[in-house]
Amino acid sequence: MSESLSLRLARWLCRIEPRSIPTPQRALANMRVMDTVGLLLASSASPQAGIMRARAHAGSARGGASLVGGGKVEPEWAALAHGVIAHCLDFDDTFPQSVVHPGSVIVPVVLALGEELAAPADDIVAALVGGYEVAARLAGAGGTRFHGRGFHASGIFAPIIAAYVAGRLMRLAPESMASAVGLAASMSGGLMAFTADGAWSKWLHLGWGGFGGILATKLARDGFRGPIGALDGRYNLYEAFIGDPPEDVDARLGIDWEGESALFKYYPCAHVIQPYIDLALGLRREHAISAGDVRTVRCRVAPWAVPIVCEPADRKIAPGSPVEAIASLNYNLALALCDGAVGLEALEERNWTRTDVLSLSRNVAYTADASLTGFAAALEIELRDGREVTAEGDAAAADPTRLAAKFRALAARALDAPGIAALERAVADLDIKAIGTLLAGASR
Repeated sequence: MSESLSLRLARWLCRIEPRSIPTPQRALANMRVMDTVGLLLASSASPQAGIMRARAHAGSARGGASLVGGGKVEPEWAALAHGVIAHCLDFDDTFPQSVVHPGSVIVPVVLALGEELAAPADDIVAALVGGYEVAARLAGAGGTRFHGRGFHASGIFAPIIAAYVAGRLMRLAPESMASAVGLAASMSGGLMAFTADGAWSKWLHLGWGGFGGILATKLARDGFRGPIGALDGRYNLYEAFIGDPPEDVDARLGIDWEGESALFKYYPCAHVIQPYIDLALGLRREHAISAGDVRTVRCRVAPWAVPIVCEPADRKIAPGSPVEAIASLNYNLALALCDGAVGLEALEERNWTRTDVLSLSRNVAYTADASLTGFAAALEIELRDGREVTAEGDAAAADPTRLAAKFRALAARALDAPGIAALERAVADLDIKAIGTLLAGASR
């Protein structure tokens, strides 16, 4: 009998060493940490951050993992809190093939366990890059079919991804790591029900994944057995959730690096909306368009994204919460055309209730286009003078300069200039202890 998928991935992850990782992948590891740490700082004073910090302190014995805003807890509780806090702005990276958010799972686990275990930088790089690689392949095998069945794919894969990352940092044997993955797979879940009323469960899915994955890994380390075939055996995760077995998940593993496909965000909204904002801002600049010049905006949208960012129409035209604003194509395009920018202020009620934004939001329409895949976008703006301007594009690639500017703007919400500079140095060195100290000392 051939080895299970979970065990094959575990064997590869246990063998991976930094010297075998291509330079571009190692550079991405630093950018992943920088991006997530910036998000933790930007959200550190939010109500959800306060709730998660309090719950982490109440639920945990004193541990060695720092919390943003203060204190230390056990690693699983830090991963729980930080997963929620990092994801709650919806400003984190995303795999276009599956719409899974890896950074808000992998980086909190790395920060928590890396600090408690005093893991060297080589182990941090291996866990980060290896975690992204496993995440890309497992999530990609499901595509957008989990969303089509009403499941939040990030919540499905978060515990499994976290178990692999935790297993690598804790140096579990492949068999124990695969057992941890089997346990974590039974923690997979997450409904898209939050789209109906702007609830916060979406954010919890990422934090719960980190918590569950670390817990599963600790249990497996102690001898608690998990099903080795949870990913491709009888009653496996894919067949249970979407009715199909996974295919070619580990083909050319370690040769083709699919983890690099996770795209960074430059606006705080659903990733499929990002290219539309880029296109709208580009047309606005190129043709000197003001909001008053616009008659209608017509978008061609991939069918899988329609129920997420286009429907129900009334909530997309006039969102009533940050979660609804994040997932509204209408609102974000209207704000971009009105202001020439979309920043964190997009999540504030004063902007989604503005008369000029609401007026233009009502004139954004969409057509489902099956030829569009991933985050591909097409946009047409009809102007009041009769002109029509069009553009097509895809989500933006990683841009170190743009990411550094994003990080500094986010970090400035909680750190002064010397603190930001110190944090940039710590991230460049992957000095997890120093990162934890700076996060814990951030003002709220």
